[in-house]
Amino acid sequence: MAADVAVAVAATPATSAARPRKTLRALVRRASVIGAGTVLALTVGAALFAPWIAPYDPNAINLGHALNAPSAAHWFGTDQLGRDVLSRVIFGGRMSLFIAACVVTLAGLGGTLAGIMAGYRGGWVDNVVMRFAEIQYALPPVILALVLVSVLGPSTTNIILVITLANWARFARVIRAEAISLRHRDFVLLARLSGAPPWRIVLTHILPNVRATLIVLLTLDIGLIIILEATLSFLGLGIQPPDPSWGTMIAEGRGYLERAWWTSLLPGAALLLTVLAANIIGDSLGNRRGAPEGEA
Repeated sequence: MAADVAVAVAATPATSAARPRKTLRALVRRASVIGAGTVLALTVGAALFAPWIAPYDPNAINLGHALNAPSAAHWFGTDQLGRDVLSRVIFGGRMSLFIAACVVTLAGLGGTLAGIMAGYRGGWVDNVVMRFAEIQYALPPVILALVLVSVLGPSTTNIILVITLANWARFARVIRAEAISLRHRDFVLLARLSGAPPWRIVLTHILPNVRATLIVLLTLDIGLIIILEATLSFLGLGIQPPDPSWGTMIAEGRGYLERAWWTSLLPGAALLLTVLAANIIGDSLGNRRGAPEGEA
């Protein structure tokens, strides 16, 4: 008895000292999530209302004001053709988020359906889907995208198609693992015994239980897609001039870094903050994933 009391007393200071650290970590994590949500909301809002928010036409050339430093007239300065950098950053974000939304929808839908079919049905369906996924994984997404865009040509539609093909396998592999686990759960076995058709089991039992994982994947994939699109644009295979793109702006401004740092640095900062915000939100959602639904 005395030994138990001594152990409890000795453990109390350590536990008390650990509480402030846990509280501090929780506050920092919460502040980072709030900050990331704010950045993402501002980016999405600016993209949606770009024609009304942008102070200038993003493609308007004014050689008399080329490479002007940031000022009250041009908050982000101007580029080598006198175009307003802030306006181009806003419209560049509009294009990046549009492509990310299209790719996330297509890759998420296609990858989820393929993963559920592979995991739930198994057999030859699983083998076929996973072989295609392994073929896609054999090449890094950037290399695969570069090859496909080089063949198909650079256009917005082709970029969306190419990035979708480079990202669907990630969804398929993760969702397949979830579907395999759910296939052997009691509520799925009971649904089978009751004579429910496979499509109803998938819609009412499998799909709702992979929803949390899918949301996390979708959020994390936004940052990857934005980076991939910016990489293609930086290499000249993405959004074509004069349409603004963060990757194109970084590429065009790299030759003026010594005397006009804002032409590359500010679009790069917008890209970095948006991707970082999306990743923080995705990590937060991943940490908050609850227990599977449908077992009640």
